Amino acid sequence: MEEEKYMRRCIELAKNGLCNAAPNPMVGAVIVCDGRIIGEGYHIRCGEAHAEVNAIRSVKDESLLKRSTIYVSLEPCSHYGKTPPCADLIIEKQIPRIVIGCQDPFSQVAGRGIQKLKDAGREVIVGVLESECRQLIRRFITFNTLHRPYITLKWAESADHFIDLERTDGQPVVLSSPLTSMLVHKRRAESVAIMVGRRTALLDNPSLTVRNWYGRNPIRVVLDRTLSLPNDLQLFDGNVPTLVFTANKHPEAKNITYITIDFNHNLFTQIMEELYQRKIQSLLVEGGSQLLQSFIANELWDEIYIEKCPNKLYSGVKAPEICDKFSYSTEEHFGRQFWHYIHQDKLK
Repeated sequence: MEEEKYMRRCIELAKNGLCNAAPNPMVGAVIVCDGRIIGEGYHIRCGEAHAEVNAIRSVKDESLLKRSTIYVSLEPCSHYGKTPPCADLIIEKQIPRIVIGCQDPFSQVAGRGIQKLKDAGREVIVGVLESECRQLIRRFITFNTLHRPYITLKWAESADHFIDLERTDGQPVVLSSPLTSMLVHKRRAESVAIMVGRRTALLDNPSLTVRNWYGRNPIRVVLDRTLSLPNDLQLFDGNVPTLVFTANKHPEAKNITYITIDFNHNLFTQIMEELYQRKIQSLLVEGGSQLLQSFIANELWDEIYIEKCPNKLYSGVKAPEICDKFSYSTEEHFGRQFWHYIHQDKLK
């Protein structure tokens, strides 16, 4: 189908904004005249021009716009934010036909852009590859509808389902290969924040930064109820903004924010509310096993990636467990198998 072909191109373009568009959604736009693409664009970076603007700017002969169709993966905005409304620009340029992948869940848009275009006499078609377009902006949808970050859990486990040896010091067992480690850092670059528990912070002393991939370091999040973690950990080096959830009050330090919460009452509700208020749209949880299992037990996750290492450990820290009601797909990267769970109900 012709319309699906161009919408798939919109989705391909939109994905280029994965690391920089947040907290805005990824959006792609394609302009077609007489069966030929004459303009393309995507939302490159939050605060900069939207996909429709970039697509229109790329058209060499603007006179063609008056008989063109613009395809866009997400409903054009109708409100003034950091940039003017895209719906107004489409009307101004006299583009007669607009094909939209899905409606915007953001309360300030939510159908208003579509209605504005219709009121201006434009032909508007909505719902082309809708599920694919919603999947593309699943982080944005989750944040704006569930009022919490989109949560991805990740770990590597041995063939006999352990993630590490039982230890009180020393380095963790390395279950990822050098190449699959790049995928870990790629996911870090794609996430606004990254979280670990107190024990993982203490034993592994991770920096939680992006090193084996290109991209920004995520905001670091750690649980430290009694503030027992030593100050010389890499998490507290001040190089990356870090949030510490604790039961105690503590003065701020360089690039470190201490957030006092009640650990005896709705712990995760409080954490999610804090992250939402700080506009953290996506959260990657890397460990340890107890923290990961707590997220699973509370059904507080949207995706889970599990790297399956072929080696056995025979004993140690058991990997988190997922109940059978969740289905998964398998992927293979660099000779390693990955199990990928998606909590589909969260996107409905």
